[in-house]
This record gives sequence, C-alpha cells and structure tokens, in this order.
Amino acid sequence: MTDPKSDDQRYLARAVALSREHMNDGAGGPFGAVIVRDGEVLAEGWNRVTSTNDPTAHAEVTAIRRACEAVGDFALHGATLYTSCEPCPMCLASAYWARVSRIVYANTRQDAAAIGFDDSLIYDEIPKAVEERIIPMDHLPSLEARAVFDAWADKPDKVSY
Repeated sequence: MTDPKSDDQRYLARAVALSREHMNDGAGGPFGAVIVRDGEVLAEGWNRVTSTNDPTAHAEVTAIRRACEAVGDFALHGATLYTSCEPCPMCLASAYWARVSRIVYANTRQDAAAIGFDDSLIYDEIPKAVEERIIPMDHLPSLEARAVFDAWADKPDKVSY
C-alpha cells in the first residue's frame, strides 16, 4: 500500500518539475500542474500564456482541459490537482467547475505576488458590487437572451452541469 503523503510529494514534485522545465523552455511563467485520480495521472499542464498568447493558458486550466478530454467528461470527481502554486482566481474557479475533489499546492499566492504574479486586484474585485468594479459593466436586458435561458430551462435532453 502506498503512503498518501508520499504520493502527494511525488505528484507535487512533478508539477514543480513541469514548472521549471517549461519556464526554462520559454513556454510561460513558472507554473506546473498534474491531475491524478485513483493513482493514475490523467493529465499534466504548464503555463503557456506567453507562448500561445492565451491569457487563460495557466497550468491548472491547461491540465484540467487535458484531463477532461482524456476521460471524456467535464467533471473530475475524485481527482486531485497538484500545482506548483496556489491557484489564481481563474484556476480555482476552473477547479470548482471541473469538480476537482482536492488541491495540493506548493507556493502560496503571496509567493507568486512577490515575483510579479499578484492576483490581489482580482480577489478584491470579485466581491464588489458590479457598479463598483474597475471594468465598467453595463446590464442591457434582452428578451431574446431571456428566451434562450427559458428554452434551456425547458430543454428535456439538456446535460446539466
């Protein structure tokens, strides 16, 4: 029987190795992630923001996308996300949407901020009232948009998520 703490250390070490390897290769920032379920690595990911010009290509999001594709499901129940750093707000939200069961991380958000990856603005913006946010947001109600939502609510064959 394997030791869970030993497994955590091994998978987290792999996430950290991915962060260094792909940072050195110029793929993006120093972040790596591994998703594991039942002792099987479902996917690995690393930061690819600057190499793909995709601001959403964070290590965790990349790993989640790959894992979901590998298992053929949008949910990763029972999976653990190992990441070289505490997930940013986008990555944390992605983990929740993917129904990841657990997250193990190495560096903290304060460690990330100290090297130029400061997400405090986003953490501060989320709880604000819409009209108080830095990015202006205008609510423009649409009857057609409402009709689409109503059609979804009534759709008998929808896949709820």
